[in-house]
Amino acid sequence: EVQLVESGGGLVQAGGSLRLSCVASGFTFDDYAIGWLRQAPGKEREGVSCMRSNDGSTYYADSVKGRFTISRDSAKNTVYLQMNSLKPEDTAVYYCAAPSCSGPGMGQGTQVTVSS
Repeated sequence: EVQLVESGGGLVQAGGSLRLSCVASGFTFDDYAIGWLRQAPGKEREGVSCMRSNDGSTYYADSVKGRFTISRDSAKNTVYLQMNSLKPEDTAVYYCAAPSCSGPGMGQGTQVTVSS
Protein backbone atom coordinates (compact mmCIF):
# COMPACT_ATOMS: atom_id res chain seq x y z
CA GLU A 1 0.00 0.00 0.00
CA VAL A 2 1.36 3.38 -1.02
CA GLN A 3 1.79 5.69 1.95
CA LEU A 4 2.85 9.32 1.64
CA VAL A 5 3.33 11.80 4.47
CA GLU A 6 3.83 15.46 3.66
CA SER A 7 5.27 18.11 5.94
CA GLY A 8 6.84 21.54 5.81
CA GLY A 9 3.86 23.75 5.08
CA GLY A 10 3.16 26.94 6.96
CA LEU A 11 2.51 30.64 6.78
CA VAL A 12 5.03 32.77 4.91
CA GLN A 13 5.11 36.28 3.52
CA ALA A 14 5.16 36.89 -0.21
CA GLY A 15 8.67 36.52 -1.54
CA GLY A 16 9.57 33.98 1.10
CA SER A 17 10.50 30.31 0.82
CA LEU A 18 9.36 26.97 2.12
CA ARG A 19 10.56 23.42 1.59
CA LEU A 20 7.99 20.67 1.57
CA SER A 21 8.92 17.07 2.27
CA CYS A 22 7.13 13.85 1.44
CA VAL A 23 8.20 10.56 2.97
CA ALA A 24 7.11 7.58 0.89
CA SER A 25 6.63 3.93 1.78
CA GLY A 26 4.84 0.85 0.49
CA PHE A 27 6.48 0.77 -2.91
CA THR A 28 9.95 0.71 -4.43
CA PHE A 29 10.80 4.38 -4.25
CA ASP A 30 13.31 4.46 -7.08
CA ASP A 31 11.05 2.66 -9.55
CA TYR A 32 8.23 5.18 -9.76
CA ALA A 33 7.48 8.82 -10.35
CA ILE A 34 6.45 11.12 -7.53
CA GLY A 35 4.56 14.32 -8.05
CA TRP A 36 3.31 17.34 -6.18
CA LEU A 37 -0.20 18.67 -6.65
CA ARG A 38 -2.05 21.50 -4.96
CA GLN A 39 -5.60 22.56 -4.39
CA ALA A 40 -6.59 26.10 -3.55
CA PRO A 41 -9.97 26.95 -2.00
CA GLY A 42 -12.71 26.79 -4.61
CA LYS A 43 -10.37 25.50 -7.30
CA GLU A 44 -9.62 22.14 -8.84
CA ARG A 45 -6.55 20.20 -7.87
CA GLU A 46 -3.65 20.92 -10.22
CA GLY A 47 -0.28 19.37 -10.92
CA VAL A 48 2.65 21.43 -9.72
CA SER A 49 5.71 19.31 -10.33
CA CYS A 50 6.82 15.74 -10.90
CA MET A 51 10.02 13.74 -11.09
CA ARG A 52 10.06 10.58 -13.12
CA SER A 53 12.08 7.60 -12.06
CA ASN A 54 13.46 6.27 -15.32
CA ASP A 55 15.51 9.27 -16.33
CA GLY A 56 15.03 11.71 -13.47
CA SER A 57 13.27 14.13 -15.77
CA THR A 58 11.17 16.80 -14.15
CA TYR A 59 7.97 18.62 -14.93
CA TYR A 60 6.84 22.01 -13.64
CA ALA A 61 3.61 23.85 -14.13
CA ASP A 62 4.14 27.14 -15.96
CA SER A 63 2.98 29.03 -12.88
CA VAL A 64 5.90 27.73 -10.78
CA LYS A 65 8.72 27.38 -13.31
CA GLY A 66 11.87 29.11 -12.14
CA ARG A 67 10.60 29.33 -8.55
CA PHE A 68 10.01 25.72 -7.45
CA THR A 69 12.47 22.83 -7.54
CA ILE A 70 11.66 19.16 -7.03
CA SER A 71 14.26 16.71 -5.79
CA ARG A 72 14.40 13.26 -4.25
CA ASP A 73 16.63 11.50 -1.74
CA SER A 74 16.53 7.77 -2.35
CA ALA A 75 18.34 6.99 0.89
CA LYS A 76 15.51 8.62 2.81
CA ASN A 77 12.62 7.68 0.50
CA THR A 78 11.82 11.36 0.49
CA VAL A 79 10.89 13.86 -2.20
CA TYR A 80 11.19 17.59 -1.65
CA LEU A 81 9.64 20.67 -3.16
CA GLN A 82 11.71 23.79 -2.64
CA MET A 83 9.47 26.79 -3.13
CA ASN A 84 11.06 30.21 -3.54
CA SER A 85 9.66 33.64 -4.35
CA LEU A 86 6.28 32.55 -3.06
CA LYS A 87 3.19 34.45 -4.15
CA PRO A 88 -0.24 34.73 -2.54
CA GLU A 89 -1.62 32.68 -5.44
CA ASP A 90 0.56 29.76 -4.29
CA THR A 91 -1.69 29.43 -1.25
CA ALA A 92 -3.13 25.91 -1.29
CA VAL A 93 -3.01 22.49 0.27
CA TYR A 94 -0.07 20.66 -1.27
CA TYR A 95 -0.14 16.91 -1.79
CA CYS A 96 2.44 14.45 -2.98
CA ALA A 97 1.33 11.64 -5.24
CA ALA A 98 2.70 8.28 -6.32
CA PRO A 99 3.42 5.96 -8.02
CA SER A 100 2.63 8.23 -10.93
CA CYS A 101 2.72 12.00 -11.15
CA SER A 102 -0.96 12.15 -10.22
CA GLY A 103 -1.41 9.17 -7.90
CA PRO A 104 -3.52 7.30 -7.21
CA GLY A 105 -1.73 7.27 -3.88
CA MET A 106 -1.82 10.64 -2.16
CA GLY A 107 -0.92 11.99 1.24
CA GLN A 108 -3.05 13.99 3.61
CA GLY A 109 -1.62 17.27 2.38
CA THR A 110 0.16 20.19 4.00
CA GLN A 111 -1.20 23.73 4.05
CA VAL A 112 0.83 26.53 2.50
CA THR A 113 -0.40 30.06 3.09
CA VAL A 114 1.33 33.04 1.52
CA SER A 115 0.39 36.44 2.85
CA SER A 116 0.67 39.59 0.79
